[in-house]
Amino acid sequence: MTAQLPARADQSATTRHTRRRVLVGAAAGLGLTRAWAQSAAPITLKFHTFMSPQSNVWLSMHKPWMDLIEKDSGGRLRFEPYPSMQLGGNPAQLYDQVKDGVVDVAWTLPGYTAGRFPRAEVFELPFMMTDAQATSRAFWEYIQSSAPDEFKDVRVLALHVHGPGVIHTVSRAVRSVADLRGLKLRGPTRLVTRLLAALDAVPVGMPLPGIPDALSKGTIDGCVIPWEVVPSIRVHELVRHHTEFAANGGSLYTNTFILAMNPARYAQLPTDLRAVIDRHSGLATSAWLGKTQQANDALGRQEAVKRGNSIHTLDAAASQEFRRRARPLELQWTDDLDKRGFDGKALLATARQLIDKHSRASRTG
Repeated sequence: MTAQLPARADQSATTRHTRRRVLVGAAAGLGLTRAWAQSAAPITLKFHTFMSPQSNVWLSMHKPWMDLIEKDSGGRLRFEPYPSMQLGGNPAQLYDQVKDGVVDVAWTLPGYTAGRFPRAEVFELPFMMTDAQATSRAFWEYIQSSAPDEFKDVRVLALHVHGPGVIHTVSRAVRSVADLRGLKLRGPTRLVTRLLAALDAVPVGMPLPGIPDALSKGTIDGCVIPWEVVPSIRVHELVRHHTEFAANGGSLYTNTFILAMNPARYAQLPTDLRAVIDRHSGLATSAWLGKTQQANDALGRQEAVKRGNSIHTLDAAASQEFRRRARPLELQWTDDLDKRGFDGKALLATARQLIDKHSRASRTG
Protein backbone atom coordinates (compact mmCIF):
# COMPACT_ATOMS: atom_id res chain seq x y z
CA MET A 1 0.00 0.00 0.00
CA THR A 2 2.71 2.45 1.00
CA ALA A 3 4.67 1.62 -2.15
CA GLN A 4 1.75 2.80 -4.26
CA LEU A 5 1.48 6.28 -2.70
CA PRO A 6 4.24 7.88 -4.78
CA ALA A 7 2.62 6.48 -7.92
CA ARG A 8 -0.73 8.07 -7.00
CA ALA A 9 1.05 11.33 -6.26
CA ASP A 10 2.73 11.09 -9.64
CA GLN A 11 -0.61 10.37 -11.31
CA SER A 12 -2.20 13.36 -9.50
CA ALA A 13 0.64 15.63 -10.58
CA THR A 14 0.33 14.33 -14.13
CA THR A 15 -3.43 14.97 -14.11
CA ARG A 16 -2.95 18.53 -12.85
CA HIS A 17 -0.33 19.13 -15.51
CA THR A 18 -2.62 17.75 -18.21
CA ARG A 19 -5.48 19.93 -17.05
CA ARG A 20 -3.23 22.99 -17.11
CA ARG A 21 -2.22 22.18 -20.67
CA VAL A 22 -5.85 21.73 -21.68
CA LEU A 23 -6.81 25.05 -20.09
CA VAL A 24 -3.86 26.84 -21.65
CA GLY A 25 -4.71 25.30 -24.99
CA ALA A 26 -8.35 26.28 -24.66
CA ALA A 27 -7.42 29.83 -23.75
CA ALA A 28 -5.06 30.01 -26.68
CA GLY A 29 -7.76 28.65 -28.96
CA LEU A 30 -10.23 31.24 -27.69
CA GLY A 31 -7.68 33.95 -28.28
CA LEU A 32 -7.11 32.73 -31.80
CA THR A 33 -10.88 32.64 -32.40
CA ARG A 34 -11.22 36.20 -31.21
CA ALA A 35 -8.26 37.29 -33.26
CA TRP A 36 -9.70 35.54 -36.31
CA ALA A 37 -13.08 37.20 -35.79
CA GLN A 38 -11.45 40.59 -35.47
CA SER A 39 -9.30 40.07 -38.55
CA ALA A 40 -11.99 38.37 -40.66
CA ALA A 41 -12.88 40.06 -43.90
CA PRO A 42 -15.79 42.50 -43.57
CA ILE A 43 -19.18 41.57 -44.93
CA THR A 44 -19.77 43.31 -48.24
CA LEU A 45 -23.20 44.46 -49.39
CA LYS A 46 -23.94 45.41 -52.98
CA PHE A 47 -25.93 48.66 -53.27
CA HIS A 48 -27.59 49.31 -56.64
CA THR A 49 -29.55 52.27 -57.98
CA PHE A 50 -30.21 54.25 -61.15
CA MET A 51 -29.04 57.58 -59.73
CA SER A 52 -25.75 58.90 -61.09
CA PRO A 53 -22.69 59.34 -58.84
CA GLN A 54 -22.85 63.10 -59.50
CA SER A 55 -26.46 63.44 -58.35
CA ASN A 56 -27.51 65.16 -55.14
CA VAL A 57 -29.35 62.00 -54.12
CA TRP A 58 -26.19 59.93 -54.37
CA LEU A 59 -23.87 62.45 -52.74
CA SER A 60 -26.10 63.67 -49.91
CA MET A 61 -28.30 60.63 -49.24
CA HIS A 62 -27.02 57.30 -50.50
CA LYS A 63 -23.32 57.74 -49.77
CA PRO A 64 -23.79 59.26 -46.29
CA TRP A 65 -26.21 56.47 -45.38
CA MET A 66 -23.71 53.81 -46.41
CA ASP A 67 -20.91 55.65 -44.58
CA LEU A 68 -22.97 55.74 -41.36
CA ILE A 69 -23.51 51.99 -41.45
CA GLU A 70 -19.87 51.25 -42.20
CA LYS A 71 -18.76 53.46 -39.30
CA ASP A 72 -21.39 52.15 -36.87
CA SER A 73 -20.36 48.56 -37.65
CA GLY A 74 -16.70 49.30 -36.98
CA GLY A 75 -15.91 48.46 -40.56
CA ARG A 76 -17.43 44.99 -40.36
CA LEU A 77 -20.07 46.01 -42.90
CA ARG A 78 -18.88 47.46 -46.18
CA PHE A 79 -20.72 48.52 -49.30
CA GLU A 80 -19.92 47.97 -52.94
CA PRO A 81 -21.75 50.95 -54.47
CA TYR A 82 -23.15 50.65 -57.97
CA PRO A 83 -24.86 53.86 -59.16
CA SER A 84 -26.18 54.40 -62.69
CA MET A 85 -27.41 50.79 -63.01
CA GLN A 86 -23.81 49.57 -63.25
CA LEU A 87 -24.84 45.99 -62.46
CA GLY A 88 -27.17 45.93 -65.43
CA GLY A 89 -30.89 45.93 -65.96
CA ASN A 90 -33.13 48.98 -65.90
CA PRO A 91 -34.63 51.04 -63.05
CA ALA A 92 -37.93 49.14 -63.21
CA GLN A 93 -36.06 45.93 -62.37
CA LEU A 94 -34.37 47.17 -59.19
CA TYR A 95 -37.09 45.94 -56.84
CA ASP A 96 -36.88 42.43 -58.26
CA GLN A 97 -33.08 42.53 -58.19
CA VAL A 98 -33.12 43.05 -54.43
CA LYS A 99 -36.02 40.59 -53.99
CA ASP A 100 -34.15 37.88 -55.89
CA GLY A 101 -30.80 38.55 -54.20
CA VAL A 102 -29.06 39.78 -57.34
CA VAL A 103 -28.12 42.78 -55.17
CA ASP A 104 -28.24 43.20 -51.41
CA VAL A 105 -29.67 46.72 -51.15
CA ALA A 106 -31.45 48.89 -53.71
CA TRP A 107 -33.10 52.31 -53.87
CA THR A 108 -35.83 52.89 -56.42
CA LEU A 109 -39.36 54.11 -57.16
CA PRO A 110 -42.11 51.59 -56.51
CA GLY A 111 -44.06 53.42 -59.21
CA TYR A 112 -41.62 52.30 -61.90
CA THR A 113 -43.57 49.02 -61.95
CA ALA A 114 -47.02 50.38 -62.76
CA GLY A 115 -49.83 49.13 -60.55
CA ARG A 116 -47.70 46.64 -58.64
CA PHE A 117 -47.86 48.57 -55.35
CA PRO A 118 -51.26 50.28 -55.55
CA ARG A 119 -51.66 51.16 -51.87
CA ALA A 120 -48.38 53.08 -51.85
CA GLU A 121 -49.56 55.21 -54.78
CA VAL A 122 -51.87 57.28 -52.57
CA PHE A 123 -48.93 59.54 -51.69
CA GLU A 124 -48.46 60.36 -55.39
CA LEU A 125 -51.97 61.78 -55.76
CA PRO A 126 -52.04 65.47 -56.75
CA PHE A 127 -51.67 68.03 -53.98
CA MET A 128 -51.38 65.35 -51.26
CA MET A 129 -47.99 66.13 -49.79
CA THR A 130 -47.03 69.10 -47.64
CA ASP A 131 -43.27 68.88 -47.19
CA ALA A 132 -41.06 65.88 -47.85
CA GLN A 133 -39.98 65.31 -44.26
CA ALA A 134 -43.49 65.15 -42.79
CA THR A 135 -44.89 63.25 -45.76
CA SER A 136 -42.06 60.71 -45.57
CA ARG A 137 -42.88 60.09 -41.91
CA ALA A 138 -46.52 59.64 -42.88
CA PHE A 139 -45.57 57.27 -45.72
CA TRP A 140 -43.55 55.05 -43.37
CA GLU A 141 -46.31 54.95 -40.75
CA TYR A 142 -48.99 54.33 -43.38
CA ILE A 143 -47.21 51.28 -44.81
CA GLN A 144 -46.52 49.86 -41.35
CA SER A 145 -50.10 50.31 -40.15
CA SER A 146 -52.29 50.04 -43.26
CA ALA A 147 -50.32 48.09 -45.85
CA PRO A 148 -47.67 45.99 -44.05
CA ASP A 149 -47.57 43.44 -46.87
CA GLU A 150 -47.24 45.96 -49.71
CA PHE A 151 -43.51 45.24 -50.02
CA LYS A 152 -43.57 41.74 -48.54
CA ASP A 153 -40.83 40.40 -50.83
CA VAL A 154 -38.10 42.63 -49.36
CA ARG A 155 -36.98 44.03 -46.04
CA VAL A 156 -38.03 47.68 -46.12
CA LEU A 157 -35.33 49.92 -44.65
CA ALA A 158 -36.85 53.31 -45.45
CA LEU A 159 -39.71 54.93 -47.37
CA HIS A 160 -39.77 58.56 -48.42
CA VAL A 161 -40.91 61.15 -50.96
CA HIS A 162 -39.19 64.03 -52.75
CA GLY A 163 -40.00 67.72 -52.72
CA PRO A 164 -42.72 69.37 -54.83
CA GLY A 165 -42.86 68.35 -58.48
CA VAL A 166 -41.97 71.07 -60.99
CA ILE A 167 -42.91 71.43 -64.68
CA HIS A 168 -39.95 71.96 -67.04
CA THR A 169 -40.60 72.79 -70.71
CA VAL A 170 -38.38 73.39 -73.73
CA SER A 171 -40.09 76.21 -75.61
CA ARG A 172 -43.52 76.96 -74.12
CA ALA A 173 -43.88 78.66 -70.74
CA VAL A 174 -46.63 77.13 -68.58
CA ARG A 175 -48.59 79.79 -66.69
CA SER A 176 -51.94 78.02 -66.65
CA VAL A 177 -53.50 74.64 -67.34
CA ALA A 178 -54.30 75.81 -70.88
CA ASP A 179 -50.57 76.08 -71.65
CA LEU A 180 -50.14 72.35 -71.11
CA ARG A 181 -52.51 71.37 -73.91
CA GLY A 182 -50.79 69.05 -76.39
CA LEU A 183 -47.36 69.17 -74.74
CA LYS A 184 -45.57 65.83 -74.63
CA LEU A 185 -44.41 65.60 -71.03
CA ARG A 186 -42.49 62.84 -69.36
CA GLY A 187 -44.09 61.38 -66.24
CA PRO A 188 -42.39 58.93 -63.87
CA THR A 189 -45.32 56.76 -62.73
CA ARG A 190 -48.82 55.78 -63.79
CA LEU A 191 -50.49 58.23 -61.39
CA VAL A 192 -48.36 61.13 -62.59
CA THR A 193 -48.99 60.27 -66.23
CA ARG A 194 -52.73 60.15 -65.44
CA LEU A 195 -52.37 63.60 -63.89
CA LEU A 196 -50.68 64.95 -67.02
CA ALA A 197 -53.47 63.53 -69.17
CA ALA A 198 -56.07 65.17 -66.91
CA LEU A 199 -54.30 68.48 -67.53
CA ASP A 200 -54.53 67.95 -71.32
CA ALA A 201 -50.84 67.21 -71.78
CA VAL A 202 -49.68 64.13 -73.68
CA PRO A 203 -48.07 61.88 -71.06
CA VAL A 204 -44.94 59.91 -71.90
CA GLY A 205 -43.83 57.43 -69.25
CA MET A 206 -40.13 56.78 -68.78
CA PRO A 207 -37.58 56.39 -65.96
CA LEU A 208 -35.42 59.36 -65.03
CA PRO A 209 -32.25 58.38 -66.96
CA GLY A 210 -34.14 58.55 -70.26
CA ILE A 211 -35.07 62.24 -69.95
CA PRO A 212 -31.94 63.94 -71.39
CA ASP A 213 -31.95 61.92 -74.59
CA ALA A 214 -35.71 62.37 -75.04
CA LEU A 215 -35.42 66.14 -74.59
CA SER A 216 -32.44 66.37 -76.94
CA LYS A 217 -34.22 64.44 -79.69
CA GLY A 218 -37.53 66.23 -79.26
CA THR A 219 -39.30 63.04 -78.25
CA ILE A 220 -40.77 65.04 -75.37
CA ASP A 221 -41.47 68.76 -74.94
CA GLY A 222 -40.72 68.73 -71.25
CA CYS A 223 -40.88 66.76 -68.04
CA VAL A 224 -42.01 66.89 -64.45
CA ILE A 225 -39.31 66.35 -61.82
CA PRO A 226 -38.34 68.05 -58.55
CA TRP A 227 -35.73 70.80 -58.64
CA GLU A 228 -33.05 68.77 -56.89
CA VAL A 229 -32.55 66.31 -59.71
CA VAL A 230 -32.35 68.95 -62.47
CA PRO A 231 -28.53 69.38 -62.53
CA SER A 232 -27.70 65.66 -62.53
CA ILE A 233 -29.53 65.10 -65.85
CA ARG A 234 -28.85 68.59 -67.31
CA VAL A 235 -32.50 69.53 -67.61
CA HIS A 236 -31.68 73.22 -67.03
CA GLU A 237 -29.48 73.05 -70.14
CA LEU A 238 -32.14 71.37 -72.27
CA VAL A 239 -35.20 73.47 -71.39
CA ARG A 240 -35.85 77.20 -71.07
CA HIS A 241 -38.93 77.34 -68.83
CA HIS A 242 -39.81 76.09 -65.36
CA THR A 243 -43.18 76.25 -63.56
CA GLU A 244 -43.35 75.74 -59.81
CA PHE A 245 -46.10 76.11 -57.24
CA ALA A 246 -45.79 78.53 -54.35
CA ALA A 247 -45.95 77.06 -50.86
CA ASN A 248 -49.53 78.29 -50.50
CA GLY A 249 -50.38 76.71 -53.86
CA GLY A 250 -49.56 73.19 -52.76
CA SER A 251 -47.50 70.46 -54.38
CA LEU A 252 -48.58 69.31 -57.84
CA TYR A 253 -47.29 65.81 -57.09
CA THR A 254 -44.52 63.85 -55.43
CA ASN A 255 -42.99 60.41 -55.99
CA THR A 256 -42.46 57.62 -53.50
CA PHE A 257 -39.15 55.84 -52.95
CA ILE A 258 -38.12 52.64 -51.22
CA LEU A 259 -34.77 51.67 -49.73
CA ALA A 260 -34.90 47.89 -49.49
CA MET A 261 -32.69 44.95 -48.54
CA ASN A 262 -32.81 41.30 -49.53
CA PRO A 263 -34.45 39.50 -46.57
CA ALA A 264 -32.21 36.43 -46.72
CA ARG A 265 -29.09 38.56 -46.78
CA TYR A 266 -30.33 40.49 -43.74
CA ALA A 267 -31.10 37.24 -41.89
CA GLN A 268 -27.57 35.94 -42.57
CA LEU A 269 -25.97 38.84 -40.73
CA PRO A 270 -24.84 38.41 -37.12
CA THR A 271 -27.30 39.79 -34.59
CA ASP A 272 -25.21 42.85 -33.78
CA LEU A 273 -24.84 43.76 -37.46
CA ARG A 274 -28.56 43.40 -38.04
CA ALA A 275 -28.93 45.86 -35.17
CA VAL A 276 -26.66 48.30 -37.04
CA ILE A 277 -28.89 48.09 -40.10
CA ASP A 278 -31.96 48.57 -37.91
CA ARG A 279 -30.50 51.70 -36.29
CA HIS A 280 -30.29 53.30 -39.71
CA SER A 281 -33.73 52.23 -40.90
CA GLY A 282 -37.32 53.13 -40.14
CA LEU A 283 -39.22 56.33 -39.42
CA ALA A 284 -36.28 58.59 -38.57
CA THR A 285 -34.24 57.48 -41.59
CA SER A 286 -37.27 57.93 -43.86
CA ALA A 287 -37.76 61.47 -42.55
CA TRP A 288 -34.06 62.27 -42.97
CA LEU A 289 -34.05 61.06 -46.57
CA GLY A 290 -37.14 63.12 -47.44
CA LYS A 291 -35.83 66.22 -45.70
CA THR A 292 -32.42 65.93 -47.34
CA GLN A 293 -33.85 65.42 -50.79
CA GLN A 294 -36.13 68.45 -50.56
CA ALA A 295 -33.33 70.58 -49.11
CA ASN A 296 -31.44 70.00 -52.36
CA ASP A 297 -34.25 71.66 -54.36
CA ALA A 298 -32.62 75.05 -53.77
CA LEU A 299 -29.41 73.86 -55.44
CA GLY A 300 -31.24 72.66 -58.54
CA ARG A 301 -33.29 75.85 -58.80
CA GLN A 302 -30.14 77.92 -58.50
CA GLU A 303 -28.68 76.22 -61.58
CA ALA A 304 -31.72 77.23 -63.63
CA VAL A 305 -31.42 80.80 -62.37
CA LYS A 306 -27.72 80.93 -63.25
CA ARG A 307 -28.57 79.64 -66.71
CA GLY A 308 -30.97 82.55 -67.22
CA ASN A 309 -34.03 80.33 -67.65
CA SER A 310 -37.49 81.68 -66.92
CA ILE A 311 -39.18 80.51 -63.72
CA HIS A 312 -42.90 81.06 -63.23
CA THR A 313 -44.39 80.57 -59.77
CA LEU A 314 -48.10 79.76 -59.46
CA ASP A 315 -49.77 81.12 -56.34
CA ALA A 316 -52.77 79.62 -54.54
CA ALA A 317 -55.31 81.29 -56.83
CA ALA A 318 -53.53 80.17 -60.01
CA SER A 319 -53.27 76.61 -58.73
CA GLN A 320 -57.02 76.20 -58.25
CA GLU A 321 -57.63 75.18 -61.84
CA PHE A 322 -54.89 72.56 -61.55
CA ARG A 323 -56.55 71.24 -58.40
CA ARG A 324 -59.98 71.16 -60.01
CA ARG A 325 -58.77 69.26 -63.06
CA ALA A 326 -56.76 66.81 -60.95
CA ARG A 327 -59.52 65.96 -58.45
CA PRO A 328 -61.06 63.08 -60.48
CA LEU A 329 -57.82 61.15 -60.05
CA GLU A 330 -58.72 60.53 -56.42
CA LEU A 331 -61.97 58.85 -57.45
CA GLN A 332 -60.15 56.79 -60.08
CA TRP A 333 -57.61 55.65 -57.51
CA THR A 334 -60.17 54.73 -54.83
CA ASP A 335 -62.27 52.84 -57.41
CA ASP A 336 -59.18 50.96 -58.57
CA LEU A 337 -58.32 50.00 -54.98
CA ASP A 338 -61.89 48.87 -54.33
CA LYS A 339 -61.72 46.58 -57.35
CA ARG A 340 -58.54 45.07 -55.95
CA GLY A 341 -60.28 44.25 -52.68
CA PHE A 342 -59.08 47.21 -50.61
CA ASP A 343 -61.03 50.08 -49.09
CA GLY A 344 -59.76 52.95 -51.22
CA LYS A 345 -61.58 55.73 -49.36
CA ALA A 346 -60.33 54.50 -46.00
CA LEU A 347 -56.75 54.30 -47.25
CA LEU A 348 -56.95 57.79 -48.72
CA ALA A 349 -58.37 59.15 -45.47
CA THR A 350 -55.64 57.43 -43.45
CA ALA A 351 -52.89 58.83 -45.65
CA ARG A 352 -54.30 62.35 -45.33
CA GLN A 353 -54.66 62.04 -41.55
CA LEU A 354 -51.06 60.87 -41.20
CA ILE A 355 -49.73 63.65 -43.43
CA ASP A 356 -51.70 66.19 -41.39
CA LYS A 357 -50.46 64.71 -38.11
CA HIS A 358 -46.81 64.77 -39.07
CA SER A 359 -47.09 68.18 -40.75
CA ARG A 360 -48.55 69.70 -37.58
CA ALA A 361 -45.81 68.04 -35.53
CA SER A 362 -43.16 69.52 -37.85
CA ARG A 363 -44.63 73.01 -37.51
CA THR A 364 -44.86 72.86 -33.72
CA GLY A 365 -41.60 71.02 -33.24
